[in-house]
Amino acid sequence: MELPLRKILLFTTLIGLVGTAAAESAINPADNAWVMISAALVLIMIPGVGLFYGGMVRRKNAISTIIFSFAIMGIISLQWILIGYTLAFGHDIGGVIGGLDHLGLRGIGMEAMEGLTIPSLTFMIFQGMFAVITVSLITGSYVERIKFSSFLVFSLAWATLVYDPIAYWVWGGGFLSAMGALDFAGGIVVHISAGVSALAVVMVIGARKGFGRDPMEPHNIPTTVLGAALLWFGWFGFNAGSALAADGIAANAFVTTNTSAAAAATTWMFLSWRDRAPSALGIVTGAVAGLAAITPAAGFVTPLAAIPIGVGAAFVGYYAILLIRGSKKVDDSLDVLACHGIGSTWGVIATGIFASIGAAGLLAGNPHQLMVQVAAVAITWIYSFVATFGIAKAVDAVMGLRVGNDEEAVGLDISQHGEGAYV
Repeated sequence: MELPLRKILLFTTLIGLVGTAAAESAINPADNAWVMISAALVLIMIPGVGLFYGGMVRRKNAISTIIFSFAIMGIISLQWILIGYTLAFGHDIGGVIGGLDHLGLRGIGMEAMEGLTIPSLTFMIFQGMFAVITVSLITGSYVERIKFSSFLVFSLAWATLVYDPIAYWVWGGGFLSAMGALDFAGGIVVHISAGVSALAVVMVIGARKGFGRDPMEPHNIPTTVLGAALLWFGWFGFNAGSALAADGIAANAFVTTNTSAAAAATTWMFLSWRDRAPSALGIVTGAVAGLAAITPAAGFVTPLAAIPIGVGAAFVGYYAILLIRGSKKVDDSLDVLACHGIGSTWGVIATGIFASIGAAGLLAGNPHQLMVQVAAVAITWIYSFVATFGIAKAVDAVMGLRVGNDEEAVGLDISQHGEGAYV
């Protein structure tokens, strides 16, 4: 009996190995490696956001601004695994939200994801990095005055009620996807949602004490430049990684990303030079605006089309900042609305104009695509603003959004974290 039993066990093992090999045969090692590397590139953007913002605030708030991004890396990564991923990519519920079939990553493993050549775990973690950085982007609007505890609650609520549904609408098979809206790497999902939400939350939290009267100059521009460099570097994973394969579309997205950033940085430099001087802060801000604008278009347009997209991003971003600051009615501390919300609004519309790879825009003879893009922008603006305003109001009513006057005066580094950035 011993020999037949061994043969049965061997046969069973071989069948298991054959089944495993068949399941893994759809996985392309190069594609999997590229998307995992891209996820890591997006991850490095998140502390990049912290440094980019951290250098632009006053020195008494440097630590609190930087730590927002690191805290978000923790809490939103966990939220994504527990519930965020299934809301964004679960089975359809009325075209509006994903079901709970992947709650706690149930059913997400090492096998190839349907329709892709990468494991579902790789797709999940790549998309998770987008959720994290989107929440991080909003922090630039309310720095220097928000309670850390309220920030944590607001961030979790916003990721669940705003980011996850919009991600589903566009990428998870929701109604914007059904309409034919194009968003290659997150112009709608990431930048418009974050930029418009920034406007909503600052309208609830109010302006910083002394806004429009006291000087609030950046305290460390080299830190901001370093943050911008990390963002530009990581954005190659953000956009080219969204091809979800190591292929020609990824190469095109890589080149268009760099081209738009270069065009926007150069244009912003000359705009600021004409008015005052070619400031370092202006050049890197222009680059970020160009990166935000090309994000929805990166895989759909040619490198030459990326030039007018970047130039347009610089113009709309630059003059939006002047308009918003000049009104002195909205204290969007670090210009999140102008750079991300308005910049990527232009990018989404520009996708409908210049798309010629895998989709046709206006210039390729399809004016309907431009109409779809405009409709997607309008829907995202309205939902992001209304939902975020409601969340901010609720958090403010229950626990208060702002620190006290004395805490704001001494700075959030000391009052909220008990430590300073500089000795």
